[in-house]
Order: sequence, then structure tokens, then C-alpha cells
Amino acid sequence: MVTLRAFALATHLGPTVAVTLVSTLLAVAAGLSGGRLALLCVAVLAGQASIGWSNDWLDADRDRAVARADKPVVQGAVEPSGLRTAALLAAVLSVILSLALGVVPGLLLLVLVASGWAYNAGLKRTAASVVPYVTGFGALPAGVVAAAPGTPVAPWWLVAAGGALGAAAHFANVAPDLEDDRVTGVRGLPHRLGPTASAVIGALLLGGATAVLVWGLDDVPAVARWGGLVLAVPVVVVAALAGTPRFRRLAFPALMVLSVLVVALLVAGGAALT
Repeated sequence: MVTLRAFALATHLGPTVAVTLVSTLLAVAAGLSGGRLALLCVAVLAGQASIGWSNDWLDADRDRAVARADKPVVQGAVEPSGLRTAALLAAVLSVILSLALGVVPGLLLLVLVASGWAYNAGLKRTAASVVPYVTGFGALPAGVVAAAPGTPVAPWWLVAAGGALGAAAHFANVAPDLEDDRVTGVRGLPHRLGPTASAVIGALLLGGATAVLVWGLDDVPAVARWGGLVLAVPVVVVAALAGTPRFRRLAFPALMVLSVLVVALLVAGGAALT
């Protein structure tokens, strides 16, 4: 049980669950159901697990150097070689399951997986660190919608909102680790801009993404649309304050919760994405 728990935590459990849940809710809005809905859910879950495991495998030495006590590999609960094996197996599984949905939706869903691996493999250390988040989370809703009967094309605003949310997630995700990252030579875009500028940019991206998403679903009842905007306000404020020590660790979890709640609210309001 200890080993299983370690592997589960090493997937970056919070983001993995949030992304899988948002994808599943979007799939429901796109018209998927039954076995096809379950297939998409498991495909996204496998891809997210592979990204999380590859991150902790590739960053094992760096995490040990800065004594990241929250990492199972630093705790000694799992070995990097075990994470490598799990990451590769999960990646293969995600390819098989994603393509089982069809070539177009499969390839779009795999853009997120490839983007996550590219980030872990080295892009996180460059000024282009935000690019995998934009491409990956922009392609995700497009892949979900394309998995619906008839392979429909996702509306532009849904792709734009996904990319903006992904970029906001990047700025919020690295905020707590800026100092540790600098020590180990990681200098992505947020590190180069600094905590204050990164927090402001992340907040603007988050607010803009929510506004675009709510605006695009003009056939959803006003109460659901306004509800999404109301939910976004406190999270945007927290994101804007992520450059300060007090709020640094709150921005990313708040963003994940907001993403799930907004999509759930829109689905409950009768959102139709196709």
C-alpha cells in the first residue's frame, strides 16, 4: 500500500485528477457517453499519469538536491527506475487508448501528452517553458470534442480558453518552486520575468480564459454564465497575489478547482460544444 500510494502521489495527483475530470465533463457536453466516454477518461488519465511519473523520474536528482520532502522519490518510497518504467508504460497505454477513439481525436489528445513530456525533458529550463502548456491544453478540448460522433471541430473560443488556462496554470504551478528551481538551474519564462510579473500575467490569463469560455457559451442560461464569472473572481485575485510568499502555494490548487467548477457549472447549464 505504501508503494501504491507513492506511485499515485508521483502522478502529481491533484492536477491529474483535475485534468481528467475536466476532460470527462467536456466529453459529456460534447455528447459522449457509455464506453466511449469511459475510453476517453482512461486515455486522458493514462497520459496525465505518464507526465507526472516522467517529471518525478527526470527530476529525481534535482528534487533530492533541494530536499523536496513532498516527493515520494525523495522520501525513498519509490525509485527513479520504477517511475521511468511506469511513465513509459503509461505513455504507451495513452497512445493506444487515444488512437482507439479515432486518428483525429487521438492525435489531438496526444499533443497534450507530448507537450508534457517535452516540458519535463528540457523546455522547462528555457524561455519557451509556457509553450507546452499552451499547445497541450489548447489541443485537449479540441481532442475531446473531436471524439464525439461525426468528429466535429471544436469552436475557436474553446481552444483559446484551454490554451490560456494552460498558460495560467504554468505561472501558478511554478510559483512555489521559483527559489528551488533557480538553485538547480531551471530558468523558465516565469523565472526570467520574476514572481510579481508572473503572478500578474497568470491572473490576466486566468481571467481572460474564464471570460472567453463564458462568452463563447452564449446559449447557456445567464445564471450559469454569471456563476462561472463569480467563481473566477477570488481565484484571479489569489493568482495575482501568487508573487507573494503567503499566496504562492494557493494559486495552482485554486486554479484547478476553478477549472472543474466552471466546466461543471456550464455542463449543468446545458452547454453544448458540438
